[in-house]
Amino acid sequence: MDAFDYTPLQGRVVFGQGALARIPDELSQLGCSRAFVLSDPYHAKTAAAKVLDLLGDRAVGSSTDAAMHTPVEVTERVWEKLRAAAPDCLVSLGGGSTTGLSKALALRTGLPQIAVPTTYAGSEATPILGQTEKGRKTTLRSLKVLPRVIVYDIDLTLAMPAYLSVVSGMNAMAHAVEALYAKDGNPVTSMLAEHGIAALAGALPVIAADIQNLMARSDALFGAWACGNCLGTVGMALHHKLCHTLGGSFDLPHAETHTVILPHAAAFNQSAAPEALERVARALDADSAGAGFFDLAQSLGAPTSLKAIGMSESDLDKAAEIATSAPYWNPRPIDRAAIRALLEDAYHGRRPSR
Repeated sequence: MDAFDYTPLQGRVVFGQGALARIPDELSQLGCSRAFVLSDPYHAKTAAAKVLDLLGDRAVGSSTDAAMHTPVEVTERVWEKLRAAAPDCLVSLGGGSTTGLSKALALRTGLPQIAVPTTYAGSEATPILGQTEKGRKTTLRSLKVLPRVIVYDIDLTLAMPAYLSVVSGMNAMAHAVEALYAKDGNPVTSMLAEHGIAALAGALPVIAADIQNLMARSDALFGAWACGNCLGTVGMALHHKLCHTLGGSFDLPHAETHTVILPHAAAFNQSAAPEALERVARALDADSAGAGFFDLAQSLGAPTSLKAIGMSESDLDKAAEIATSAPYWNPRPIDRAAIRALLEDAYHGRRPSR
């Protein structure tokens, strides 16, 4: 065993069917009694309404304003409502956008968070916040934004459409892939990464055929937690940099962007991190990581090209420039020409050869 450093993340995980009903008890365990509930328009009249009902008069305010890529202007608007309500904790229910809004508010206020994810984004398991301001997405890492409790209720995922389940799951697997070749990688995170990829890769085809399959939903949700935990404990590299560039600067949809870029980022790093990507291929039960991800996405009806998700070919040069404008670590050295070629392949949806 090689030498390594590993710092586990603090936090409690509540996992199972019907776990949503445990939110009032979790609130009490935190010593809180005034919750501000965050969600999005999709969940406002269903699961979020149930949370408000469960909390009763312990819910002192709510917002359904969460937006993709966590725009700073949205955070400002919700912050004004939050200050007026004077809560002592935040409860967020939704996908990565809602979790991001909760984190942005926690950063400003120091309030503890209970996160209730409804997709496989995994951001609820990380001390990372990504925000968009003036067309640029930036990220920061702080324990102030790490939720104190995560409530994973399998029932909340049963109605997630097959398409959203697939792209959300691909997004989650991207965290684990980059964890396997991370500069600060360690055997604990790598074990979780491989397990998370395998759980999602096995579950997504079943979910695509039957969104109500309870066993597959359970496996996928566990895989999302495992992959999110990887994102929280080690650094990321090229894949996440490209996705932040494309999402923040060109307003491409978050999960779909991860789905399209992942095969190409994996193939790009294959020669520099062969052992890590062999583990990915094994978890996918594929000959290679890049081609394996592409084939999985294509077989499940997910997008495989930037063109299909709204990218303009005329913006590829600008995207390559932004993505390489500041140096960052990656197992294979970064240069503008290589990244421009990667984006060209991703734009046209070319299947990686490895």
